[in-house]
Amino acid sequence: MSPVLQTLADLVRINSVNSSYEGGPGEREVASYMRRFFEQRGIEVWEQEVFPGRPNVLARLPGRDTTRRIVLEAHTDTVSVKGMTIPPFDPVIAGGKIYGRGSCDTKAGLATMMHALASLKADGITPPCEVLLAAVVDEEFSYRGVVRLCEGLKAAAAIVAEPTEMRAVIATKGVLRCRIVVHGKSAHSSKPHLGVNAITHMARVIAAIEADNERVSAVQHPLVGSGTCNVGVISGGVQVNFVPDRCAIEIDRRLLPGERAENAARHYQRLLEGLPGVQAEIERPFLLADEALDTPADSAVVQVASGVLRGLGLNGDPCGVPFGCDASKLSRAGIPSIVFGPGSIDRAHTADEYVELDQVEQALEFQRRFLMAFA
Repeated sequence: MSPVLQTLADLVRINSVNSSYEGGPGEREVASYMRRFFEQRGIEVWEQEVFPGRPNVLARLPGRDTTRRIVLEAHTDTVSVKGMTIPPFDPVIAGGKIYGRGSCDTKAGLATMMHALASLKADGITPPCEVLLAAVVDEEFSYRGVVRLCEGLKAAAAIVAEPTEMRAVIATKGVLRCRIVVHGKSAHSSKPHLGVNAITHMARVIAAIEADNERVSAVQHPLVGSGTCNVGVISGGVQVNFVPDRCAIEIDRRLLPGERAENAARHYQRLLEGLPGVQAEIERPFLLADEALDTPADSAVVQVASGVLRGLGLNGDPCGVPFGCDASKLSRAGIPSIVFGPGSIDRAHTADEYVELDQVEQALEFQRRFLMAFA
């Protein structure tokens, strides 16, 4: 295997399931691997603590202009391995693909960024701008790694690794995840008229959300399509012979560029208040709130990325994707950002996750050329 594919295989072998998921050990072992990788190559590397034992890893390659910086960012955690139909930490190569948890999302992108720095260093090339590689924790749960990274961070541009099928992504959706609770009144099931069934009332809430989805889907963004709302979790009741006095759902509302999580929450609260006899509320704090990414197509990072992609014979037209990632946080910190990486989001989190080997090699060349072209 080529060096970048060997590194990818090494990363896949490391169990870095986010520790917020059952049995997940977290990102510590990936951090240690990365420190050794850069130390062996004489590249400055250090850690930035986010949670105890779960640090971001930062590596720096000096540039000719010490006042300008490019950030290459990728996350080191993965989702759970439950339900996988392949060995999650055995990086099998077959049919031009490498399989395993995190191979696509997003250890392939991380490996290409690591080797972009390493190859420039080995070739004695000083890029026009300083390059800061940031490998961050917790993207798959609550984004705390990138939030810590952004504290005081300044940069002229950022590339965030996610599987985009080698496209330069300038727009992503944001997200509001929140819990809606319906309150009822408990009673014996033989006399249900003495109680208020919270589950029955929640059915009305869900029906109202489903009806409201027509409004949500009617608004279109040219790059990411329409917003969505999904009811993903429901819980309620104590036992079958009780009238349940509480029922809760968790919703995932995907936001378009320009939409704000707080405004979406207020809309749903008004929806709840419009249901006669239903006592319901949105719990705070929200489970997760993140705005969308919307990087102007004429910004320098987009223009350079598009030119590099066309030089490689690839599609250089900027595009949008329906998922969210760390890029929106970097953008809100004032850093023009794009999302780019090998593989398809359709393979991320799947039972047989994989990434195409040729795309990994191409992505490495993209990173090298971008770092040498952005000034």
